[in-house]
Amino acid sequence: MRWPAAAPSRYRQKDRILTEQDKATALRKALLDCAAGDNSGVTTILQCEGPQLLGVAYRILGRHDLAEEALQDAMLLVWRKAVQFDAAHGSARGWIYAILRNRCLNILRDGKRLSILSPADLAILQEHRQTVVPTENWELLAGPSRLRDCLKGLDDSSRQIILLAHVAGFSQSEIATRQDMPLGTIKSLIRRGLHALKECLT
Repeated sequence: MRWPAAAPSRYRQKDRILTEQDKATALRKALLDCAAGDNSGVTTILQCEGPQLLGVAYRILGRHDLAEEALQDAMLLVWRKAVQFDAAHGSARGWIYAILRNRCLNILRDGKRLSILSPADLAILQEHRQTVVPTENWELLAGPSRLRDCLKGLDDSSRQIILLAHVAGFSQSEIATRQDMPLGTIKSLIRRGLHALKECLT
């Protein structure tokens, strides 16, 4: 099964602007629809979150073609695994994004596409729920790596923010909200942290 190409304009909400509560309700129902074999659930997910999902995939993969591939793959996985979703263990949105992020990391790992914070150096995180800050297991690397030592050399704030941006795929604005810090501070911490990593790795 294949869904429309992941162009953001295809996924704009129809008829009205959805509130966050509207989206949460719609996404929960969409997963129930998928679990029942109704592929309109996937369409609903893409209408509610398509541009954001594609943006996360692009921030992780760095290529539009790979981002679209990851989103298509993730939607197929959502369709197949929707019956496993349990609202008692997390939000529908968090569950969907966890599948997308995991698929992106697998694409990077399988293709051996290395970057300064690639999964060749970082262990795939054990927990991807939206409510959990995905930096707790940063020391679990996929084998001996200079990157581990370089990450240890960063201050806690810079390390956490870099991992949120380059592993979890959060935007700078999302990180600012999550960390309750000014956007300018987030940008500065990312810039300084990446510079320090590059200096350490060269």
